[in-house]
Amino acid sequence: MRRLFIFAGFLLLNLGVFAESLEYHRVYTPQEGMSAEEIMKIKYHNKYSLYSYDYQQIGEVLYVDPSGFTRKRVWKRQRIVKADQEGISYKDLVVMTYPTQVKGLAVLTWTYQDPEKDQNVWLWIPSLKKVRKISASEDDDAFMGSDFTVEEVSTRRFEDESYKLIGSKNFPGYKFEHTGEVKFKDKPCFVVECTPLKPHWYYSKRIVWIDKDTGGNIFEEYYDKNGKLFKTLFREWVWTDLADKKYPTQISLECKDLRTNHRTVILMKDTEYDQGLSEYDFTIKALMRSRW
Repeated sequence: MRRLFIFAGFLLLNLGVFAESLEYHRVYTPQEGMSAEEIMKIKYHNKYSLYSYDYQQIGEVLYVDPSGFTRKRVWKRQRIVKADQEGISYKDLVVMTYPTQVKGLAVLTWTYQDPEKDQNVWLWIPSLKKVRKISASEDDDAFMGSDFTVEEVSTRRFEDESYKLIGSKNFPGYKFEHTGEVKFKDKPCFVVECTPLKPHWYYSKRIVWIDKDTGGNIFEEYYDKNGKLFKTLFREWVWTDLADKKYPTQISLECKDLRTNHRTVILMKDTEYDQGLSEYDFTIKALMRSRW
């Protein structure tokens, strides 16, 4: 009985920490008894690798049309976690490195600790040698011609939606079309309904499956204003083992537009954490160097 009380006290203390805020450079996973808001805070903490000091990864992007014809692009993504230094949560950079005609195209995002402060997002267009500021109203635009939107890749924040916990369920499995494999069948998950707070947004709600193991959002269903499912998004999460810790990491994504039967696949490789990235690389001046 004493052990039960100790465990209950620990759980309540842990939940209390989640209810307030999550600490940078610390790994969290969702627990039974958490609210939808607490679960989604962990999801965002993991999505933007706020458990680390910095992060970089290579992404091979495949654009697949209904006939199966595929175009390939490659990008490099880097992120430095500022942990509220100078009021900044993190800085994120995505740069296209292949093919030649898009090489150097880049999106730089600064996300602030204060949720009331808008993110700064810049697009570098090397062919025009021009930096363009992206406004919040453009978050629903296609991200570099893919089936993902800008906010799905880099700008959506916890404060952009309201949340309702549907319950705990085993995920039925997802057939990853790129390989034909069925992923995460019977994986224990929390299921959360997310409603956008932006008026007249491109979806009316999304249903998100959160893996209880990694805290990653493994599957999302997007519904239009008429309640019709129009897009799905799958993410494969694994644990990356480091010397003295492990981090939850995305290694593949597949986004399907059910209206056009077009899909975009992202395959991640060469993931590195805590490499001491230079903050200079996350500046507008660095964008314009065209070193890629």
